Amino acid sequence: MPKIPGVNHKSAVRALEKVGFRVIRQGKHIIMSDGSRILTIPRANPINAFTMGGIAKDAGLSVVQFRALL
Repeated sequence: MPKIPGVNHKSAVRALEKVGFRVIRQGKHIIMSDGSRILTIPRANPINAFTMGGIAKDAGLSVVQFRALL
């Protein structure tokens, strides 16, 4: 699993919004969707590197693509 260390949850949400994801609801986690995929992002600062790599993969992005969006 690729790692993306040191990402704030707000930065992750902004990056995912650039590729078409929208916030559905917020609580202890932020739920985002692009219509076909649903992502769950924890409210952590920073998000665990292993977890962030999995979120990027679930969004259909590579580590390089995700870092470019930050």
